[in-house]
Amino acid sequence: MNEVCKVVFGLAGGLALFLYGMNSMSDALQKAAGEKMKKILEFLTKNPIMGVLAGALVTAVLQSSSATTVMVIGFVSAGLMSLPQAISVIFGANIGTTMTAQLMAFKITDYIYPIIFVGFMLYFASKKEKVKNVGLVIFSFGLLFEGIEIMGSVMKPLANSPIFVELMAKVSDIPVLGVLLGAVMTLVVQSSSATIAVLQNFASQPGPDGVTSVIGLAGAIPILFGDNIGTTITALLASIGQSKNAKRTALAHSIFNITGSIVFLFLIPVLAKFVQFISPKGPEVEVISRQIANAHTTFNVVCTLVWLPLIPLMVKIVTTIVRGDDTKKVHSYEPQYLDDKMIGQPIPAMYMVSNEINRIATSTEKMLKILKEIVSGDNKEETKSLFKKYHDAIKTLQDAIVTYISKLFTGGALTEVQAERVAGYLAIANNIDRIADRCGDVVNIYERIGTSEKILSEQAKEELAQCVTIAEELFEQAITAVATDNVDQAEQVIKDKKRMRKAQKKSTKKHLERLQENLCDPELTRAYSGILLNLDRVADNCTGIAEEALDRVTYVRFDTEENAQQNVIAANA
Repeated sequence: MNEVCKVVFGLAGGLALFLYGMNSMSDALQKAAGEKMKKILEFLTKNPIMGVLAGALVTAVLQSSSATTVMVIGFVSAGLMSLPQAISVIFGANIGTTMTAQLMAFKITDYIYPIIFVGFMLYFASKKEKVKNVGLVIFSFGLLFEGIEIMGSVMKPLANSPIFVELMAKVSDIPVLGVLLGAVMTLVVQSSSATIAVLQNFASQPGPDGVTSVIGLAGAIPILFGDNIGTTITALLASIGQSKNAKRTALAHSIFNITGSIVFLFLIPVLAKFVQFISPKGPEVEVISRQIANAHTTFNVVCTLVWLPLIPLMVKIVTTIVRGDDTKKVHSYEPQYLDDKMIGQPIPAMYMVSNEINRIATSTEKMLKILKEIVSGDNKEETKSLFKKYHDAIKTLQDAIVTYISKLFTGGALTEVQAERVAGYLAIANNIDRIADRCGDVVNIYERIGTSEKILSEQAKEELAQCVTIAEELFEQAITAVATDNVDQAEQVIKDKKRMRKAQKKSTKKHLERLQENLCDPELTRAYSGILLNLDRVADNCTGIAEEALDRVTYVRFDTEENAQQNVIAANA
Protein backbone atom coordinates (compact mmCIF):
# COMPACT_ATOMS: atom_id res chain seq x y z
CA MET A 1 0.00 0.00 0.00
CA ASN A 2 1.51 3.36 -1.00
CA GLU A 3 1.98 6.26 1.39
CA VAL A 4 -1.03 8.24 0.12
CA CYS A 5 -3.40 5.32 0.76
CA LYS A 6 -1.92 4.79 4.22
CA VAL A 7 -2.50 8.45 5.10
CA VAL A 8 -6.05 8.49 3.69
CA PHE A 9 -7.13 5.24 5.34
CA GLY A 10 -5.35 6.14 8.56
CA LEU A 11 -7.12 9.49 8.73
CA ALA A 12 -10.47 7.89 7.90
CA GLY A 13 -10.02 5.11 10.46
CA GLY A 14 -8.78 7.46 13.18
CA LEU A 15 -11.61 9.89 12.48
CA ALA A 16 -14.17 7.07 12.60
CA LEU A 17 -12.81 5.90 15.96
CA PHE A 18 -12.81 9.49 17.25
CA LEU A 19 -16.42 10.11 16.18
CA TYR A 20 -17.58 6.77 17.57
CA GLY A 21 -15.85 7.46 20.88
CA MET A 22 -17.32 10.98 21.07
CA ASN A 23 -20.87 9.84 20.25
CA SER A 24 -20.64 6.89 22.62
CA MET A 25 -19.28 9.13 25.38
CA SER A 26 -22.13 11.59 24.77
CA ASP A 27 -24.76 8.84 25.12
CA ALA A 28 -23.11 7.46 28.25
CA LEU A 29 -22.79 10.95 29.79
CA GLN A 30 -26.48 11.56 29.22
CA LYS A 31 -27.36 8.27 30.90
CA ALA A 32 -24.95 8.93 33.76
CA ALA A 33 -26.37 12.43 34.22
CA GLY A 34 -29.94 11.07 34.07
CA GLU A 35 -32.41 13.41 35.76
CA LYS A 36 -29.61 15.91 36.39
CA MET A 37 -29.99 16.87 32.73
CA LYS A 38 -33.39 18.26 33.70
CA LYS A 39 -31.76 20.53 36.29
CA ILE A 40 -29.38 21.84 33.63
CA LEU A 41 -32.22 22.44 31.18
CA GLU A 42 -34.21 24.31 33.84
CA PHE A 43 -31.81 27.20 33.29
CA LEU A 44 -33.38 27.58 29.84
CA THR A 45 -36.48 29.11 31.42
CA LYS A 46 -34.57 31.83 33.25
CA ASN A 47 -32.63 34.93 32.19
CA PRO A 48 -30.11 35.17 29.30
CA ILE A 49 -27.06 34.64 31.53
CA MET A 50 -28.59 31.41 32.85
CA GLY A 51 -29.41 30.50 29.25
CA VAL A 52 -25.72 30.86 28.32
CA LEU A 53 -24.71 28.66 31.26
CA ALA A 54 -27.34 26.08 30.33
CA GLY A 55 -26.15 26.04 26.71
CA ALA A 56 -22.55 25.55 27.82
CA LEU A 57 -23.40 22.76 30.30
CA VAL A 58 -25.73 20.90 27.94
CA THR A 59 -23.14 21.06 25.16
CA ALA A 60 -20.46 19.77 27.54
CA VAL A 61 -22.70 16.74 28.23
CA LEU A 62 -23.81 16.22 24.63
CA GLN A 63 -20.28 16.86 23.32
CA SER A 64 -21.81 18.69 20.37
CA SER A 65 -22.93 22.27 19.86
CA SER A 66 -24.89 21.05 16.82
CA ALA A 67 -26.93 18.67 19.02
CA THR A 68 -27.70 21.48 21.46
CA THR A 69 -28.65 23.83 18.64
CA VAL A 70 -30.95 21.23 17.05
CA MET A 71 -32.60 20.69 20.45
CA VAL A 72 -33.14 24.43 20.93
CA ILE A 73 -34.55 24.78 17.41
CA GLY A 74 -37.01 21.99 18.25
CA PHE A 75 -38.09 23.79 21.43
CA VAL A 76 -38.55 27.08 19.59
CA SER A 77 -40.48 25.45 16.76
CA ALA A 78 -42.83 23.81 19.26
CA GLY A 79 -43.39 27.13 21.02
CA LEU A 80 -41.71 25.91 24.23
CA MET A 81 -38.97 28.55 24.17
CA SER A 82 -38.86 32.19 23.14
CA LEU A 83 -36.45 33.49 20.50
CA PRO A 84 -34.34 35.58 22.96
CA GLN A 85 -34.02 32.55 25.28
CA ALA A 86 -32.97 30.36 22.39
CA ILE A 87 -30.32 32.84 21.21
CA SER A 88 -28.75 33.00 24.68
CA VAL A 89 -28.56 29.18 24.79
CA ILE A 90 -26.94 29.14 21.34
CA PHE A 91 -24.28 31.54 22.64
CA GLY A 92 -23.63 29.18 25.54
CA ALA A 93 -23.43 26.18 23.21
CA ASN A 94 -20.57 27.86 21.35
CA ILE A 95 -18.67 28.13 24.64
CA GLY A 96 -19.54 24.58 25.67
CA THR A 97 -18.17 23.06 22.48
CA THR A 98 -14.72 24.48 23.23
CA MET A 99 -14.44 22.04 26.16
CA THR A 100 -13.86 19.21 23.66
CA ALA A 101 -10.84 21.01 22.20
CA GLN A 102 -9.52 21.61 25.73
CA LEU A 103 -9.77 17.87 26.43
CA MET A 104 -7.98 17.09 23.18
CA ALA A 105 -5.05 19.25 24.23
CA PHE A 106 -4.12 16.94 27.10
CA LYS A 107 -1.17 14.66 26.40
CA ILE A 108 -2.30 11.26 27.66
CA THR A 109 -0.62 9.02 25.07
CA ASP A 110 0.94 6.77 27.74
CA TYR A 111 -2.39 6.30 29.53
CA ILE A 112 -4.77 5.57 26.63
CA TYR A 113 -4.73 1.77 26.93
CA PRO A 114 -5.04 1.70 30.76
CA ILE A 115 -8.02 4.11 30.42
CA ILE A 116 -9.66 1.86 27.80
CA PHE A 117 -9.04 -1.22 29.98
CA VAL A 118 -10.44 0.36 33.17
CA GLY A 119 -13.48 1.65 31.32
CA PHE A 120 -14.13 -1.74 29.72
CA MET A 121 -13.83 -3.61 33.04
CA LEU A 122 -16.23 -1.22 34.79
CA TYR A 123 -18.73 -1.59 31.95
CA PHE A 124 -18.30 -5.35 31.54
CA ALA A 125 -18.07 -6.46 35.18
CA SER A 126 -20.60 -4.20 36.92
CA LYS A 127 -24.33 -4.95 37.05
CA LYS A 128 -25.30 -1.48 38.30
CA GLU A 129 -26.53 0.78 35.52
CA LYS A 130 -24.80 3.91 36.88
CA VAL A 131 -21.43 2.17 37.17
CA LYS A 132 -21.81 0.68 33.67
CA ASN A 133 -22.51 4.16 32.29
CA VAL A 134 -19.45 5.61 34.03
CA GLY A 135 -17.40 2.73 32.63
CA LEU A 136 -18.71 3.43 29.14
CA VAL A 137 -17.80 7.13 29.51
CA ILE A 138 -14.21 6.18 30.44
CA PHE A 139 -13.97 3.52 27.70
CA SER A 140 -15.30 5.93 25.05
CA PHE A 141 -12.93 8.64 26.29
CA GLY A 142 -10.02 6.27 25.70
CA LEU A 143 -11.28 5.35 22.21
CA LEU A 144 -11.61 9.02 21.38
CA PHE A 145 -7.96 9.66 22.21
CA GLU A 146 -6.88 6.48 20.41
CA GLY A 147 -8.55 7.89 17.29
CA ILE A 148 -6.58 11.10 17.74
CA GLU A 149 -3.35 9.14 18.14
CA ILE A 150 -4.01 7.25 14.91
CA MET A 151 -4.69 10.48 13.02
CA GLY A 152 -1.55 12.05 14.47
CA SER A 153 0.67 9.13 13.49
CA VAL A 154 -0.47 9.08 9.85
CA MET A 155 -0.05 12.85 9.55
CA LYS A 156 3.66 12.77 10.31
CA PRO A 157 4.69 12.06 6.69
CA LEU A 158 2.66 15.09 5.57
CA ALA A 159 4.82 17.39 7.66
CA ASN A 160 7.83 16.39 5.56
CA SER A 161 6.07 16.81 2.22
CA PRO A 162 7.31 19.99 0.43
CA ILE A 163 4.04 20.32 -1.46
CA PHE A 164 1.96 20.14 1.72
CA VAL A 165 4.26 22.53 3.60
CA GLU A 166 3.97 25.02 0.73
CA LEU A 167 0.17 24.66 0.77
CA MET A 168 0.07 25.34 4.53
CA ALA A 169 2.28 28.39 4.01
CA LYS A 170 -0.30 29.79 1.57
CA VAL A 171 -3.06 29.18 4.12
CA SER A 172 -1.03 31.01 6.75
CA ASP A 173 -0.40 33.95 4.42
CA ILE A 174 -4.01 34.15 3.16
CA PRO A 175 -6.32 33.72 6.20
CA VAL A 176 -9.46 33.57 4.02
CA LEU A 177 -8.18 30.31 2.51
CA GLY A 178 -7.88 28.91 6.03
CA VAL A 179 -11.47 29.91 6.82
CA LEU A 180 -12.71 28.21 3.64
CA LEU A 181 -10.66 25.09 4.39
CA GLY A 182 -12.06 24.85 7.94
CA ALA A 183 -15.64 25.39 6.77
CA VAL A 184 -15.37 22.72 4.05
CA MET A 185 -13.78 20.22 6.46
CA THR A 186 -16.61 20.69 8.97
CA LEU A 187 -19.24 20.45 6.25
CA VAL A 188 -17.79 17.09 5.15
CA VAL A 189 -17.34 15.62 8.64
CA GLN A 190 -20.41 17.31 10.19
CA SER A 191 -18.54 17.84 13.46
CA SER A 192 -16.48 20.89 14.37
CA SER A 193 -15.04 18.96 17.35
CA ALA A 194 -13.62 16.35 14.97
CA THR A 195 -12.12 18.89 12.56
CA ILE A 196 -10.61 20.88 15.44
CA ALA A 197 -9.10 17.65 16.80
CA VAL A 198 -7.60 17.00 13.35
CA LEU A 199 -6.30 20.59 13.29
CA GLN A 200 -4.73 20.20 16.75
CA ASN A 201 -3.04 16.97 15.68
CA PHE A 202 -1.74 18.34 12.42
CA ALA A 203 -0.50 21.57 14.02
CA SER A 204 1.44 19.44 16.53
CA GLN A 205 3.58 18.02 13.70
CA PRO A 206 7.01 19.70 13.50
CA GLY A 207 8.10 21.61 10.41
CA PRO A 208 11.44 21.20 8.63
CA ASP A 209 13.31 22.71 11.59
CA GLY A 210 11.85 20.11 13.97
CA VAL A 211 10.83 22.74 16.54
CA THR A 212 8.14 24.99 15.09
CA SER A 213 4.70 23.79 14.01
CA VAL A 214 4.15 22.88 10.38
CA ILE A 215 1.33 25.44 10.24
CA GLY A 216 1.84 27.68 13.28
CA LEU A 217 -0.77 29.32 15.51
CA ALA A 218 -1.40 32.19 13.07
CA GLY A 219 -2.14 29.66 10.33
CA ALA A 220 -4.34 27.46 12.56
CA ILE A 221 -6.59 30.27 13.83
CA PRO A 222 -8.30 31.00 10.45
CA ILE A 223 -9.03 27.28 10.01
CA LEU A 224 -10.51 27.37 13.50
CA PHE A 225 -12.82 30.20 12.43
CA GLY A 226 -13.86 28.15 9.41
CA ASP A 227 -14.71 25.21 11.68
CA ASN A 228 -16.98 27.51 13.69
CA ILE A 229 -18.75 28.71 10.53
CA GLY A 230 -19.11 25.19 9.10
CA THR A 231 -20.87 23.86 12.20
CA THR A 232 -23.72 26.37 11.73
CA ILE A 233 -24.83 24.54 8.58
CA THR A 234 -26.24 21.72 10.74
CA ALA A 235 -28.49 24.20 12.51
CA LEU A 236 -29.63 25.76 9.24
CA LEU A 237 -30.50 22.32 7.85
CA ALA A 238 -32.39 21.44 11.05
CA SER A 239 -34.51 24.59 10.71
CA ILE A 240 -35.83 23.63 7.25
CA GLY A 241 -39.58 23.14 7.46
CA GLN A 242 -39.71 24.54 11.01
CA SER A 243 -41.35 27.72 12.29
CA LYS A 244 -40.00 31.16 11.46
CA ASN A 245 -38.56 31.54 14.96
CA ALA A 246 -36.71 28.24 14.50
CA LYS A 247 -35.20 29.60 11.27
CA ARG A 248 -34.30 32.81 13.12
CA THR A 249 -32.57 30.79 15.86
CA ALA A 250 -30.45 28.93 13.30
CA LEU A 251 -29.69 32.22 11.54
CA ALA A 252 -28.60 33.79 14.85
CA HIS A 253 -26.14 30.91 15.27
CA SER A 254 -24.68 31.63 11.84
CA ILE A 255 -24.53 35.41 12.40
CA PHE A 256 -22.78 34.88 15.74
CA ASN A 257 -20.00 32.78 14.21
CA ILE A 258 -19.68 34.64 10.89
CA THR A 259 -19.52 38.15 12.40
CA GLY A 260 -17.09 36.98 15.05
CA SER A 261 -14.86 35.33 12.45
CA ILE A 262 -14.86 38.42 10.19
CA VAL A 263 -13.88 40.74 13.07
CA PHE A 264 -11.20 38.39 14.41
CA LEU A 265 -9.69 37.89 10.95
CA PHE A 266 -8.34 41.42 11.32
CA LEU A 267 -7.16 40.69 14.86
CA ILE A 268 -5.32 37.40 14.29
CA PRO A 269 -1.91 38.79 15.45
CA VAL A 270 -3.52 40.22 18.60
CA LEU A 271 -5.43 36.99 19.32
CA ALA A 272 -2.29 34.91 18.70
CA LYS A 273 -0.22 36.99 21.12
CA PHE A 274 -2.93 36.87 23.79
CA VAL A 275 -3.28 33.09 23.43
CA GLN A 276 0.49 32.62 23.63
CA PHE A 277 0.50 34.74 26.78
CA ILE A 278 -2.17 32.68 28.60
CA SER A 279 -0.98 29.28 27.35
CA PRO A 280 1.83 27.07 28.71
CA LYS A 281 5.34 27.97 27.53
CA GLY A 282 7.63 25.66 25.62
CA PRO A 283 8.53 24.49 22.07
CA GLU A 284 5.69 25.37 19.69
CA VAL A 285 4.97 21.76 18.66
CA GLU A 286 4.54 20.86 22.34
CA VAL A 287 2.11 23.64 23.26
CA ILE A 288 0.25 24.51 20.04
CA SER A 289 -2.54 22.01 20.69
CA ARG A 290 -3.36 23.86 23.94
CA GLN A 291 -2.94 27.20 22.18
CA ILE A 292 -5.54 26.22 19.56
CA ALA A 293 -7.92 25.11 22.33
CA ASN A 294 -7.39 28.41 24.16
CA ALA A 295 -7.89 30.37 20.94
CA HIS A 296 -11.16 28.50 20.38
CA THR A 297 -12.35 29.27 23.92
CA THR A 298 -11.21 32.90 23.77
CA PHE A 299 -12.98 33.49 20.45
CA ASN A 300 -16.32 32.12 21.67
CA VAL A 301 -16.19 33.72 25.12
CA VAL A 302 -15.36 37.17 23.69
CA CYS A 303 -18.07 36.87 21.02
CA THR A 304 -20.59 35.85 23.70
CA LEU A 305 -19.64 38.75 25.99
CA VAL A 306 -20.07 41.16 23.08
CA TRP A 307 -23.37 39.74 21.83
CA LEU A 308 -25.03 38.96 25.19
CA PRO A 309 -26.14 42.54 25.93
CA LEU A 310 -27.03 42.88 22.24
CA ILE A 311 -29.55 40.02 22.15
CA PRO A 312 -32.41 42.47 21.38
CA LEU A 313 -30.35 43.68 18.39
CA MET A 314 -29.76 40.08 17.26
CA VAL A 315 -33.52 39.43 17.53
CA LYS A 316 -34.19 42.51 15.40
CA ILE A 317 -31.62 41.44 12.78
CA VAL A 318 -32.96 37.90 12.38
CA THR A 319 -36.62 39.01 12.38
CA THR A 320 -35.75 41.55 9.66
CA ILE A 321 -34.09 38.88 7.54
CA VAL A 322 -36.77 36.23 8.21
CA ARG A 323 -39.94 38.27 7.94
CA GLY A 324 -43.52 37.30 8.66
CA ASP A 325 -45.84 36.28 11.46
CA ASP A 326 -44.64 33.28 13.43
CA THR A 327 -48.07 32.30 14.70
CA LYS A 328 -48.00 28.57 14.10
CA LYS A 329 -51.43 27.25 13.19
CA VAL A 330 -51.26 23.60 14.12
CA HIS A 331 -54.16 21.42 13.05
CA SER A 332 -55.74 19.70 16.03
CA TYR A 333 -55.02 16.33 14.39
CA GLU A 334 -51.28 16.95 14.14
CA PRO A 335 -48.68 16.58 16.90
CA GLN A 336 -47.35 20.00 17.88
CA TYR A 337 -44.38 19.12 20.09
CA LEU A 338 -42.96 15.76 18.98
CA ASP A 339 -39.64 16.08 17.16
CA ASP A 340 -37.72 13.02 15.91
CA LYS A 341 -34.45 14.97 16.18
CA MET A 342 -34.81 14.73 19.99
CA ILE A 343 -34.93 10.91 20.11
CA GLY A 344 -31.29 10.66 21.16
CA GLN A 345 -31.78 13.17 24.00
CA PRO A 346 -34.17 11.56 26.53
CA ILE A 347 -34.99 14.50 28.83
CA PRO A 348 -35.92 16.95 26.03
CA ALA A 349 -37.83 14.14 24.26
CA MET A 350 -39.73 13.28 27.45
CA TYR A 351 -40.47 16.98 27.92
CA MET A 352 -42.06 17.07 24.49
CA VAL A 353 -44.05 13.89 25.11
CA SER A 354 -45.31 15.44 28.37
CA ASN A 355 -46.54 18.48 26.49
CA GLU A 356 -48.25 16.36 23.84
CA ILE A 357 -49.98 14.21 26.48
CA ASN A 358 -51.12 17.39 28.21
CA ARG A 359 -52.52 18.54 24.87
CA ILE A 360 -54.38 15.28 24.23
CA ALA A 361 -55.74 15.44 27.79
CA THR A 362 -57.13 18.93 27.11
CA SER A 363 -58.90 17.59 24.01
CA THR A 364 -60.32 14.74 26.12
CA GLU A 365 -61.74 17.17 28.67
CA LYS A 366 -63.45 19.10 25.87
CA MET A 367 -64.77 15.86 24.36
CA LEU A 368 -66.32 14.83 27.69
CA LYS A 369 -68.03 18.22 28.01
CA ILE A 370 -69.56 17.82 24.54
CA LEU A 371 -70.57 14.24 25.38
CA LYS A 372 -72.54 15.56 28.33
CA GLU A 373 -74.41 17.90 25.98
CA ILE A 374 -75.20 14.98 23.66
CA VAL A 375 -76.52 12.67 26.41
CA SER A 376 -78.54 15.60 27.75
CA GLY A 377 -80.44 15.63 24.46
CA ASP A 378 -78.46 17.98 22.19
CA ASN A 379 -78.82 16.31 18.79
CA LYS A 380 -77.53 19.22 16.69
CA GLU A 381 -75.25 18.25 13.84
CA GLU A 382 -72.86 21.02 14.93
CA THR A 383 -72.48 19.41 18.37
CA LYS A 384 -71.91 15.95 16.88
CA SER A 385 -69.38 17.38 14.43
CA LEU A 386 -67.48 19.06 17.27
CA PHE A 387 -67.44 15.80 19.22
CA LYS A 388 -66.05 13.97 16.19
CA LYS A 389 -63.37 16.62 15.76
CA TYR A 390 -62.01 16.10 19.29
CA HIS A 391 -62.51 12.31 19.15
CA ASP A 392 -60.53 12.00 15.90
CA ALA A 393 -57.84 14.40 17.16
CA ILE A 394 -57.34 12.21 20.26
CA LYS A 395 -57.07 9.05 18.19
CA THR A 396 -54.57 10.58 15.75
CA LEU A 397 -52.44 12.19 18.45
CA GLN A 398 -52.42 9.00 20.50
CA ASP A 399 -51.04 7.11 17.49
CA ALA A 400 -48.33 9.76 17.09
CA ILE A 401 -47.43 9.59 20.80
CA VAL A 402 -47.24 5.78 20.77
CA THR A 403 -45.03 5.83 17.66
CA TYR A 404 -42.74 8.46 19.20
CA ILE A 405 -42.46 6.55 22.49
CA SER A 406 -41.61 3.39 20.52
CA LYS A 407 -38.79 5.29 18.81
CA LEU A 408 -37.56 6.48 22.21
CA PHE A 409 -37.28 2.89 23.41
CA THR A 410 -35.57 1.64 20.24
CA GLY A 411 -33.19 4.62 20.37
CA GLY A 412 -31.45 2.98 23.31
CA ALA A 413 -30.65 6.25 25.10
CA LEU A 414 -33.07 5.78 28.02
CA THR A 415 -31.88 4.82 31.49
CA GLU A 416 -33.90 2.24 33.45
CA VAL A 417 -35.63 5.00 35.45
CA GLN A 418 -36.43 6.97 32.30
CA ALA A 419 -37.68 3.82 30.55
CA GLU A 420 -40.14 3.17 33.41
CA ARG A 421 -41.37 6.73 33.21
CA VAL A 422 -41.82 6.61 29.45
CA ALA A 423 -43.68 3.29 29.81
CA GLY A 424 -45.98 5.17 32.19
CA TYR A 425 -46.57 7.81 29.50
CA LEU A 426 -47.53 5.02 27.11
CA ALA A 427 -50.04 3.65 29.64
CA ILE A 428 -51.56 7.12 30.13
CA ALA A 429 -51.87 7.67 26.36
CA ASN A 430 -53.48 4.24 25.94
CA ASN A 431 -55.99 4.94 28.71
CA ILE A 432 -56.91 8.25 27.07
CA ASP A 433 -57.32 6.41 23.78
CA ARG A 434 -59.71 3.94 25.42
CA ILE A 435 -61.69 6.81 26.96
CA ALA A 436 -62.13 8.22 23.45
CA ASP A 437 -63.30 4.78 22.26
CA ARG A 438 -65.84 4.47 25.11
CA CYS A 439 -67.17 7.97 24.46
CA GLY A 440 -67.42 7.16 20.76
CA ASP A 441 -69.45 4.03 21.64
CA VAL A 442 -71.83 6.16 23.71
CA VAL A 443 -72.44 8.52 20.78
CA ASN A 444 -72.98 5.55 18.43
CA ILE A 445 -75.60 4.13 20.81
CA TYR A 446 -77.33 7.52 20.83
CA GLU A 447 -77.37 7.57 17.05
CA ARG A 448 -78.95 4.10 16.99
CA ILE A 449 -81.58 5.29 19.45
CA GLY A 450 -82.28 8.24 17.12
CA THR A 451 -82.74 6.02 14.07
CA SER A 452 -85.16 3.81 16.01
CA GLU A 453 -87.30 6.89 16.63
CA LYS A 454 -87.48 6.05 20.34
CA ILE A 455 -86.72 8.66 22.99
CA LEU A 456 -85.07 8.39 26.41
CA SER A 457 -86.99 10.06 29.20
CA GLU A 458 -85.76 13.36 30.63
CA GLN A 459 -84.97 11.61 33.92
CA ALA A 460 -82.79 9.08 32.07
CA LYS A 461 -80.95 11.86 30.24
CA GLU A 462 -80.33 13.67 33.52
CA GLU A 463 -78.96 10.50 35.15
CA LEU A 464 -76.61 9.89 32.23
CA ALA A 465 -75.43 13.51 32.31
CA GLN A 466 -74.61 13.08 36.02
CA CYS A 467 -72.53 9.99 35.19
CA VAL A 468 -70.63 11.94 32.50
CA THR A 469 -69.99 14.69 35.08
CA ILE A 470 -68.46 12.10 37.42
CA ALA A 471 -66.28 10.86 34.52
CA GLU A 472 -65.19 14.45 33.81
CA GLU A 473 -64.21 15.03 37.43
CA LEU A 474 -62.33 11.71 37.69
CA PHE A 475 -60.40 12.40 34.49
CA GLU A 476 -59.49 15.96 35.51
CA GLN A 477 -58.29 14.77 38.93
CA ALA A 478 -56.27 11.88 37.43
CA ILE A 479 -54.51 14.07 34.85
CA THR A 480 -53.81 16.75 37.45
CA ALA A 481 -52.32 14.07 39.73
CA VAL A 482 -49.93 13.07 36.92
CA ALA A 483 -49.10 16.68 36.00
CA THR A 484 -48.36 17.73 39.60
CA ASP A 485 -46.95 14.44 40.93
CA ASN A 486 -49.75 14.44 43.53
CA VAL A 487 -50.02 10.95 45.07
CA ASP A 488 -52.80 11.97 47.47
CA GLN A 489 -54.98 13.14 44.60
CA ALA A 490 -54.30 9.93 42.69
CA GLU A 491 -55.43 7.88 45.69
CA GLN A 492 -58.56 10.03 45.89
CA VAL A 493 -59.40 9.22 42.25
CA ILE A 494 -59.27 5.49 43.01
CA LYS A 495 -61.55 6.00 46.02
CA ASP A 496 -63.94 8.21 44.03
CA LYS A 497 -64.27 5.51 41.38
CA LYS A 498 -67.00 4.06 43.63
CA ARG A 499 -69.11 7.12 42.87
CA MET A 500 -69.49 5.96 39.28
CA ARG A 501 -70.41 2.41 40.30
CA LYS A 502 -73.01 3.71 42.76
CA ALA A 503 -74.41 6.14 40.17
CA GLN A 504 -74.61 3.30 37.65
CA LYS A 505 -76.54 1.04 40.02
CA LYS A 506 -78.82 3.89 41.09
CA SER A 507 -79.57 4.82 37.45
CA THR A 508 -80.25 1.18 36.52
CA LYS A 509 -82.66 0.82 39.46
CA LYS A 510 -84.53 4.01 38.52
CA HIS A 511 -84.75 2.89 34.90
CA LEU A 512 -86.39 -0.37 36.00
CA GLU A 513 -88.80 1.59 38.17
CA ARG A 514 -89.73 3.74 35.18
CA LEU A 515 -90.34 0.61 33.13
CA GLN A 516 -92.83 -0.56 35.74
CA GLU A 517 -94.58 2.81 35.49
CA ASN A 518 -94.46 2.74 31.66
CA LEU A 519 -92.35 5.94 31.64
CA CYS A 520 -89.56 4.37 29.54
CA ASP A 521 -89.56 2.11 26.53
CA PRO A 522 -88.39 -1.46 27.41
CA GLU A 523 -86.57 -1.69 24.07
CA LEU A 524 -84.19 1.05 25.23
CA THR A 525 -83.00 -0.93 28.26
CA ARG A 526 -80.09 -2.49 26.39
CA ALA A 527 -79.01 0.86 24.95
CA TYR A 528 -79.32 2.59 28.32
CA SER A 529 -77.32 -0.15 30.06
CA GLY A 530 -74.70 0.01 27.28
CA ILE A 531 -74.19 3.73 27.85
CA LEU A 532 -73.82 3.22 31.61
CA LEU A 533 -71.35 0.38 31.04
CA ASN A 534 -69.21 2.52 28.73
CA LEU A 535 -69.16 5.38 31.23
CA ASP A 536 -68.13 2.92 33.95
CA ARG A 537 -65.24 1.82 31.73
CA VAL A 538 -64.25 5.48 31.29
CA ALA A 539 -64.00 5.67 35.09
CA ASP A 540 -61.82 2.52 35.04
CA ASN A 541 -59.48 4.22 32.56
CA CYS A 542 -59.31 7.27 34.82
CA THR A 543 -58.18 5.06 37.70
CA GLY A 544 -55.62 3.53 35.31
CA ILE A 545 -54.17 7.02 34.79
CA ALA A 546 -54.24 7.65 38.56
CA GLU A 547 -52.34 4.40 39.16
CA GLU A 548 -49.51 5.73 36.96
CA ALA A 549 -49.43 8.83 39.18
CA LEU A 550 -49.15 6.51 42.20
CA ASP A 551 -46.08 4.99 40.52
CA ARG A 552 -44.64 8.54 40.39
CA VAL A 553 -45.06 8.90 36.64
CA THR A 554 -45.24 12.64 36.11
CA TYR A 555 -44.63 15.16 33.35
CA VAL A 556 -41.15 16.50 32.72
CA ARG A 557 -41.45 20.18 33.57
CA PHE A 558 -38.88 22.93 34.03
CA ASP A 559 -38.99 24.70 37.37
CA THR A 560 -40.83 27.87 36.31
CA GLU A 561 -43.64 25.71 34.96
CA GLU A 562 -43.66 23.62 38.13
CA ASN A 563 -43.80 26.74 40.29
CA ALA A 564 -46.67 28.10 38.24
CA GLN A 565 -48.50 24.79 38.61
CA GLN A 566 -47.94 24.79 42.37
CA ASN A 567 -49.32 28.33 42.56
CA VAL A 568 -52.48 27.17 40.77
CA ILE A 569 -52.88 24.31 43.26
CA ALA A 570 -52.38 26.66 46.19
CA ALA A 571 -54.93 29.11 44.78
CA ASN A 572 -57.50 26.32 44.35
CA ALA A 573 -56.90 24.87 47.82
